Amino acid sequence: MHPGSQPTTPFGRRPLSLAMMAAQSTAKACPEDAVAHKWRIFRDITEAKNRLAVSDRALAVLSALLTFHPETALAPGTELVVFPSNRELLMRSHGPSPATLRRALSQLVDAGLVIRRDSPNGKRYARRDTDGAITQAFGFDLTPLLARASEFADLAQEVRMAARACVLLREQIALHRRDIIKTLAMAAEVRWPGPWSTLTDRFMELGGMPRRSAAKPLLQAAAEALRALREEVDKWLSEALETTKMSTNESQSERHYQSSKTDPAKESEQRFRGSLAGTAQLDPEATRTAPRSFPLPMVLQACPEVVLYARSGIRDWSDLLTAVQVVRPSLGISPSAWSEAVAAMGQEQALVVLSVILQRAAVIHAPGGYLRALTRKARSEGFSAWPMLLALWRLQNASVGAKANGDLPRQTG
Repeated sequence: MHPGSQPTTPFGRRPLSLAMMAAQSTAKACPEDAVAHKWRIFRDITEAKNRLAVSDRALAVLSALLTFHPETALAPGTELVVFPSNRELLMRSHGPSPATLRRALSQLVDAGLVIRRDSPNGKRYARRDTDGAITQAFGFDLTPLLARASEFADLAQEVRMAARACVLLREQIALHRRDIIKTLAMAAEVRWPGPWSTLTDRFMELGGMPRRSAAKPLLQAAAEALRALREEVDKWLSEALETTKMSTNESQSERHYQSSKTDPAKESEQRFRGSLAGTAQLDPEATRTAPRSFPLPMVLQACPEVVLYARSGIRDWSDLLTAVQVVRPSLGISPSAWSEAVAAMGQEQALVVLSVILQRAAVIHAPGGYLRALTRKARSEGFSAWPMLLALWRLQNASVGAKANGDLPRQTG
């Protein structure tokens, strides 16, 4: 059939639109030697669906229409007109309602992805010659897909690049936030000179991590604001490190003139600084008054939450100490409260107490105040963490079906 005799207007009350005319013009301009993989085209359209204003349901219908084309490759010709019945099209479109199917087909037509080739009575069918070859078909013409294949590929590439740019921006935002948070926490912990409180307020004003659906401009603005704040934080950090380095050199120079008498406040500060570096040692006095030692496996079984703060698991008390150094600031416990607890209870018992507090964080509204209360008790009444630990240990055993009065790990004195 001559191309000029193909129907160009829709059947019934549906009017001819500019979108239909544009699609027909595109189909006429399709080169006769054009060939494209139909599922590759469909993939590109799927990736660029928002740019093409095509819904997921319309895509399902388009996929169904493509299944009625017998070949994998699309090439110009009468064979690009598919003529399924509504019943078959509904089945291959995963069963939408007839009204939903009509809306999806209209969306595909309006988007210029298919062309209606309606018969005089609106039915879809094909006429064949004596050899069985199709000479004329009435249905949905897929020629626009072939004619616009390169356009769809370019749109899909743009969408992929935009998505990658958003991923990279989110990575930058996450890294900036992490660096700022940890630097501010460390600066507050060691009380370095600088406007750390003001910087913290500025960081809080920037808000949290952007939503997953955040657009690229919003991500760019957030990344730029965090980058500027991070540069300022790094500047103050460098100045604080330089000041600390100079103070350390001065204190080393004056060491020969210091009195041989020990200063309890300085010794406490040294213990605190040592705990920050992950090398805190047990206070000698606390060692002598420490209670019976705690079996580490029992502590971890009673307080499994603390294991989540360890990078590579907890194999010994040193690993528990490293995990607790992350737990302490997250619970809002000040360095001084922790230092006093270690001095009063001993390091091992203090680690057990903090693990218990973390495990019961949902019901302990002021972890710092609770730890200070236990510290005062340890100073005056000979506090022991065993009852707290045993209660949690029994609770954990009960939660996994163990008997509440089962054998306990042996307490070593």
